[in-house]
Amino acid sequence: MSVWKAIFLGLLQGFTEFLPVSSSGHLAVAQNFFGFDSGQSVTFTVLLHLGTLAAVCIMYRRDVWMIIKGFFTLVGKLFTGRLRREGLESGERLFLLLALATLPLLPAVLLESYVESLSAVSWAVGVLLLVNGAILFLSDKLSSGRESLDTAGPGKALLVGVVQMVAIFPGISRSGSTITGGLFAGFRREDAVRFSFLLSIPAILGANLLKLPDLFETGLGGESALPMLLGVTAALLSGIAAIRLLRYITKNKSFTPFSIYCALAGAAVIAADLLR
Repeated sequence: MSVWKAIFLGLLQGFTEFLPVSSSGHLAVAQNFFGFDSGQSVTFTVLLHLGTLAAVCIMYRRDVWMIIKGFFTLVGKLFTGRLRREGLESGERLFLLLALATLPLLPAVLLESYVESLSAVSWAVGVLLLVNGAILFLSDKLSSGRESLDTAGPGKALLVGVVQMVAIFPGISRSGSTITGGLFAGFRREDAVRFSFLLSIPAILGANLLKLPDLFETGLGGESALPMLLGVTAALLSGIAAIRLLRYITKNKSFTPFSIYCALAGAAVIAADLLR
């Protein structure tokens, strides 16, 4: 893999992973039409996702640390019987909310082969990009609620997790769908965005755990080390930029430009696939 191709794929992964335009859809289109086949290296695919994971951990490092501590204190309370007496702290509650929202993704593992085959059908990816545009349009129509992550119940977390399931399909944005799900559940806009990004951590980790058997088989070739390093760096930096941009847009602007972009991109992909 060339250096420029690795950087391009890293930038594509970082920006589209968090901006509500679907990283899987863009990577599928890049692969189908332009031959940018990130799938040629399982190692590179995993490392790109780890680059975007690092971006979330950096931007939400306080929340991540609070969740880690919350996990261990929760386990301690369960084993010592202090949970009923002391209740849940913020980090413990946030850990449980994320765990509940991740549960609906477990059955999605059974659809992995179907989703991979769907990625090769460009017109289908185009249709899903149109659907993603409609989801973003709906998001703008939903008013900000009053629910915060400190008071949210398990039902609201599960609702966001169920909505997240649609994002397993190439062309549907995980961030766009989970933010929309959060708003539909009654979260404040800033909490919907925060929960969406934190929810990407178990989603990305889970997706990469599924690739570990293939990763152990292929290994890492020394000749690919530099392109991979630059690609991961590009994914990390563009991921940080995308998170900052989406937080600003969600707070101060609307998703309309992204909705229009997805509609135009989806229509263009469908037309190009039918004409070629």
